[in-house]
Amino acid sequence: MFGLPSTDDQALVACLGDSQRTVAAYRALLRRGEDALSAIRAGLHHESTAVREGCCRLLDHLVDADSMDELISMGDDPDARVRISAVHALACDRCKGDTCAPGADRVLEPALRHLACDPDPHVRSMAAELVGKFAHTDARAVAVRDELDHKLAILLVKPGAMADSTALVTARQNGSFTKVHEAFRTAARARMPR
Repeated sequence: MFGLPSTDDQALVACLGDSQRTVAAYRALLRRGEDALSAIRAGLHHESTAVREGCCRLLDHLVDADSMDELISMGDDPDARVRISAVHALACDRCKGDTCAPGADRVLEPALRHLACDPDPHVRSMAAELVGKFAHTDARAVAVRDELDHKLAILLVKPGAMADSTALVTARQNGSFTKVHEAFRTAARARMPR
């Protein structure tokens, strides 16, 4: 099948680490759906970064209740590509069929931790997306959050920028500065040259 040496689930998962076979293996596993979940979950602990990343990407589409805790723990993988795929899988509702995304009680604390402390800016970006799913539902708060998010995103890229921003100071004083914004601010300040 598609130049793959074997079509059992474990062999397909191992092929995720082979750049010549990864696309075919990914598609075959995705087609197998729930039947391949056991092998995909096992692949989260594979020695190959590409295999772990591929398994996280597959769980973006196939996640079930039994896989959720393992997917959450992949946010702590030593490789940033795996962390990005894991956090994306937790944040993305678009790729999941009828499966519910995890609730704030399961993912908000790890996401806030990644937002504040992860050394990779892409992981922090995915964490911000995940945290944003659970922040403010009030329309007025959303408008304030969006303005602050833009300014704080600039701080993450350019830590010294807007150091005396009136909007940031005012937001902290009037209480519209949320835990999410505080995490952005803390992460930006941690990277400021001293």
